[in-house]
Amino acid sequence: MSVQRRNNVHVRGQGPATMVFVHGFGCDQNIWRLIEPGFAQRFRTVALDLVGSGGSDLAAYDRAKYGSLQGHADDILEIVEEFARGPVIFVGHSVSAMIGVLADLASPGRFAAHAMIGPSPCYLNDGDYQGGFTRQDIDALLETMESNYIGWSGNVAPSLMGAPEHPELAEGLANSFCHTDPEIAKHFARVIFLSDHRAALARFKTPALVLQCSDDLIVPLSVGQYIQRTLGAGVLRVLDNVGHYPHISSPAACTAAIDEFLSTLPGLPHAA
Repeated sequence: MSVQRRNNVHVRGQGPATMVFVHGFGCDQNIWRLIEPGFAQRFRTVALDLVGSGGSDLAAYDRAKYGSLQGHADDILEIVEEFARGPVIFVGHSVSAMIGVLADLASPGRFAAHAMIGPSPCYLNDGDYQGGFTRQDIDALLETMESNYIGWSGNVAPSLMGAPEHPELAEGLANSFCHTDPEIAKHFARVIFLSDHRAALARFKTPALVLQCSDDLIVPLSVGQYIQRTLGAGVLRVLDNVGHYPHISSPAACTAAIDEFLSTLPGLPHAA
């Protein structure tokens, strides 16, 4: 099976560096529709669907391989090898920010920079670390998804999206959740919410932007602050935004923050 078919890879632009856009849980590459076209005017852009999502080959979803995020990270490295040109900037939302970290650690020097949108290395509270959820919270969440995934999708989408003045955004998110195979979604959710990549994050040294919303139901501000403290070369930017999807609810601010970050890195193109 080709890498392109497996991950439904689409390439645009002819810039001197490559931006790789990777979506979070329950979404696909369409989630980047408000910011990726602008970057494609200055960069080569690579958009893809994680296996099990969107237009990827669902037959390629192997529960053993994707029983950890490393399986997706290995896929990313194959995609970068085939489609990237020049310095590579990884743009990952939510869980995919950690997938990017794992890919980077597996291939040191392959990535020039990372833009992490709403990242979390661990969703569970653990001593002084406040990930946002107790184990009881996670168990209840997974149980609800297991018993009524479609109902859960419709109920949680408005809170995750924010932007109540634009209800069509929450409706679009709910539809994206519902179009994901429920069995794959439930398996992926368990992998995400029970994982702990704090040790990996501590070894990560590539320049990174952490974009954190001021009010995020999934990732509290304390997580963004933890990531900033942990990273040797990390920049935390808090957007005045409610929700977990600023690239949809506040795309101009999201784009501006990424451009500002890239402008600080030598050798990378950015906004004029």
